Amino acid sequence: MSAHERDTHFSRRAFLVSTTGLWISAGLPRPLAAAAAQRDEAPSVLSPDEWSAVEAISERILPADETPGAKAAGCVNFIDKALASEDAAALPLYREALQALEHACDARWKKKFVDLDAARQDAMLEDLESGSLPDWGAPGASQQAFFGSVRMHTLLGFLADPRHGGNRDFIGWRTMGFPGPVHHLGGAQPDQMSGKRRFAPIWERTPPRPSQS
Repeated sequence: MSAHERDTHFSRRAFLVSTTGLWISAGLPRPLAAAAAQRDEAPSVLSPDEWSAVEAISERILPADETPGAKAAGCVNFIDKALASEDAAALPLYREALQALEHACDARWKKKFVDLDAARQDAMLEDLESGSLPDWGAPGASQQAFFGSVRMHTLLGFLADPRHGGNRDFIGWRTMGFPGPVHHLGGAQPDQMSGKRRFAPIWERTPPRPSQS
């Protein structure tokens, strides 16, 4: 999570590169999520309060620093579309856990999660990640399972093809230095493979997706 990541000596790019399995998962076809994402960025299954909470959680998992974070990349939209389609089985976990998280925040701080400052949000998420958050009222939703799911979805939303709802304006790929798929351009040429000529990144070939609030 964010506090742990700040304490390491890895840059965000190195951290994301280390998540090899997520890179593989990010490339897997998600046709239902892609179809939902193509319609608009309005919530498909998350309520407005749930959307705001998930967006805030994802931003603490991948906060903005020298590069944009999860919020700017639209990770919450990726998560919403995933929960509306291929990952629908995880929606009850999200619903129960988000409600329990709000109750725990109210018990500790008398505020909603989104209204806490970054340090208090991190404190709540650190306890959630370790499974030690008190006042947890969701017996059917493990703290650690929920945190793991949001973390995985946030990273996927940052790295996956924008057609799945996240990685807005190729923020994740820009951060990684990944130029996007090149197979439709005829693949890599010898001088590109040798490093003599760079790949033209997809954001130079594709108009950016308009940002929606």
